[in-house]
Amino acid sequence: MHEPVQTLIPRMAVPSIISMLVGAIYNMADTFFVSQIGTSASAAVGVIFSLMALMQAAAFMIGMGSGSIMARLLGQKKGDQASAYVAVCVVTELLLGTLIAAAGELNPRALVYLLGATDTIAPYAVEYVRFILIGAPFLMCSYGMNNLLRFQGNAMNAMIGMSTGGILNMFLDPLLIYGFHMGIAGAAVATSFSQFVSFLILLYQCNSSPACVSVSLRNFRPTPAMYKEILRCGLPSLARQGIAGVSAIVVNYSAHPYGDAAIAAISIVMRLAMFMNSAIIGFGQGFQPVCSFNFGAGNYKRVAEAYYFSRKVAFCVLACIGLLAVIFAEPVITVFRRGDPDVIRIGTLALRLQGATLCLSAQIILANMLTQCIGYGITATLVASLKQGICLIPILLVLPRLFGLFGIQAAQPLSDIVSALIACLITRHILKELDRKASEQAQARAGEAFQG
Repeated sequence: MHEPVQTLIPRMAVPSIISMLVGAIYNMADTFFVSQIGTSASAAVGVIFSLMALMQAAAFMIGMGSGSIMARLLGQKKGDQASAYVAVCVVTELLLGTLIAAAGELNPRALVYLLGATDTIAPYAVEYVRFILIGAPFLMCSYGMNNLLRFQGNAMNAMIGMSTGGILNMFLDPLLIYGFHMGIAGAAVATSFSQFVSFLILLYQCNSSPACVSVSLRNFRPTPAMYKEILRCGLPSLARQGIAGVSAIVVNYSAHPYGDAAIAAISIVMRLAMFMNSAIIGFGQGFQPVCSFNFGAGNYKRVAEAYYFSRKVAFCVLACIGLLAVIFAEPVITVFRRGDPDVIRIGTLALRLQGATLCLSAQIILANMLTQCIGYGITATLVASLKQGICLIPILLVLPRLFGLFGIQAAQPLSDIVSALIACLITRHILKELDRKASEQAQARAGEAFQG
């Protein structure tokens, strides 16, 4: 890779950015259309979002872990072993999703209360989660195959598979909710069916392209050692997204004393924040292969160059988006829940506070991707856990007790500030180490040239 990082990274990032944006819109579609039903229904989607975040976290852990191992094996010309990891990834995702669905369907009411539902939210949440659970195996497999395709350099195919389901969901939501008068159940059916369509497209792409490793049940030969390696490689992804699901549950419980309006408002803001960050996560996925390749090649100066460029772009983009969020917070929240002034009031302040610190996510996201790509597994897991876990959860346990509802609204922005400071300290040390290695290389080359 000798192309300038200023053009290489954006070019590689475009499919991932589109995929991430469509995925975020996918999530927001349910929130928007269900919010028109009522405040409790809107809050129910937020409650179930934490379950979906946990399922996505497990899917990403298996998919990222298997994908990175598969790519390494393909580079070593070990195609048979790579095929085994592909089969283990897809079949394990399917079995785990089925197990989660079966366990949830046994007692969906207990499940929604565990996730933070109130008595008024629970009926909507139960109706919604029943159909969401049916789609769990396909949701998990889709995320797994999406990562497998991406690690084989087929980001465009991965984008098509995920985006088709997301676009379909946006059309099916209003049709089933209002056209067929299915209410909140219609939104869940639309989501699960869309995930099934994405699953079929991604499976076809994996098995039809000569450049891809096919998914075959004959290659499903799992061993404890394989699962151990998948877990080791995928743990940062599990930490990053799994902790987000846990923190969403903590938010739901923290908002209980302030009623369904508070849960609905915070849920809407969380989805909006996910949408605002999604493009930068996609951009970071364009940075990752550049970082990994050049670190593996010992080109440490180019690793640092790619990191600084990506962080600068991410900071500027998020600063602009954050400013728009601060200015237009009230009309944006009003679009989701026009009929409830409490939701608008609570959500407006929460969105403005998040918009004010949004640019700090650039430091956090890129620090996580840098550490993961250069093999700092434990550090990557630590950084991945900061924003939504190590910093946020303690803040959520303390701030609402001191400042009430404002403590919940301010929790994520305060977590972002602390997380960004810690991430900055970590990356500063790593970049100094890269600079030292680059200087040693330059001195060694100069010595060789002198001797020559």
